[in-house]
Amino acid sequence: MNSIQSLQWRYAVKKFDNNTYLSDQQINTLKEAFNLTATSYGLQPIKLVVIKNKEIQQQLVEHSWNQQQVAQASHVLILCIDTHLNENDVEKYFERVQEIRNTPDDIINPFKDYLKQLITNKSSEDLTTWAKNQAYLALGNLLTVCANEQIDSCPMEGFIPEKYDEVLDLASKNLSSVLVLPVGFRAEDDFMKDLKKVRKNIDEIVVEIS
Repeated sequence: MNSIQSLQWRYAVKKFDNNTYLSDQQINTLKEAFNLTATSYGLQPIKLVVIKNKEIQQQLVEHSWNQQQVAQASHVLILCIDTHLNENDVEKYFERVQEIRNTPDDIINPFKDYLKQLITNKSSEDLTTWAKNQAYLALGNLLTVCANEQIDSCPMEGFIPEKYDEVLDLASKNLSSVLVLPVGFRAEDDFMKDLKKVRKNIDEIVVEIS
């Protein structure tokens, strides 16, 4: 399928096949796609938690507005933000830049100093909002990659982040959950799987200026 056909095929799965699992290769593709997501300044203030544990998945259902997809899915991907982002993260980023690109200090340092000051001057609330925006970018990327790879998914904002953080002990990793993405394969009796998409006409949603 081409990209548009893949996106037509994709939908928010309401019922997963509880007995079918993604391969290691498929999960690795999603991990790589997450890592390759565009983020502001390239700082990647996000992390991906990958769960393949039916006991934990079932435990999370009650904190997901009882959405059974969390238990049924092959894996549950949880997009998290770094809750302790600071200038040291900027320093580490530019160390990677130098390691990978061998960029000279005189080119790197002005931008590095600018980003350190930017991060330092932001309030914790502003940093949280900014990091959450990066998580949404990653979710969009993952949904598209899932569609292209014929992996079913169901993006979720409907969960209680504080409870997820508690169950998964995310605070100890300086993480906070933002979005949930169960992935796997649609069940044959999912009532949504054969329904046509409901979308606006292109000319209603796209504005062309020439």
